[in-house]
Amino acid sequence: MKFPISLVQKHFNSPLGPIILVASDQALVGAWFDDQEHLPIEIQGRSAWHNAPEHPVLRHASRQFKEYFDGQRKVFELPLDLSYGTAFQQAVWQVLLKIPLGHTCCYADVASAIAKPKAMRAVGAAVGRNPLSIIVPCHRVIGADGSLTGYAGGLERKTYLLQLEGGQNPQETLL
Repeated sequence: MKFPISLVQKHFNSPLGPIILVASDQALVGAWFDDQEHLPIEIQGRSAWHNAPEHPVLRHASRQFKEYFDGQRKVFELPLDLSYGTAFQQAVWQVLLKIPLGHTCCYADVASAIAKPKAMRAVGAAVGRNPLSIIVPCHRVIGADGSLTGYAGGLERKTYLLQLEGGQNPQETLL
């Protein structure tokens, strides 16, 4: 993914470490742990984006992340821009947005939901490149056997997030 230089950023200190929040004028574009896999090139090393802690979208995102980690927020209510992914990635991310809090699903469920039941590996790659960690809940996708597999932010963070949300087994989720 290639992002424009015109975006702005703010760092949010979460219980799981710093999260880099990135926004355009009107929507949240990214939320990455500062040490996760698949960081955009624009923030590897030194960020190309201007710090804008008072940007309205970034302020709202910070507030909602705090409420989420404090157990006071179950749903994020922010304008999101997922347009920087491929059409396939965007389709996967839209499915992830439908996984309810406290539930999980497996990669095969996501592949079926986008009418590509044999594309589980491609789904896994798209899930791993989700630009809006936690908000687009890629941490709710687990292995078909219920195991915690892959998370760009690390399995310890995935475990924490699922425990925070009271995660359940994949069989209990309807996509």
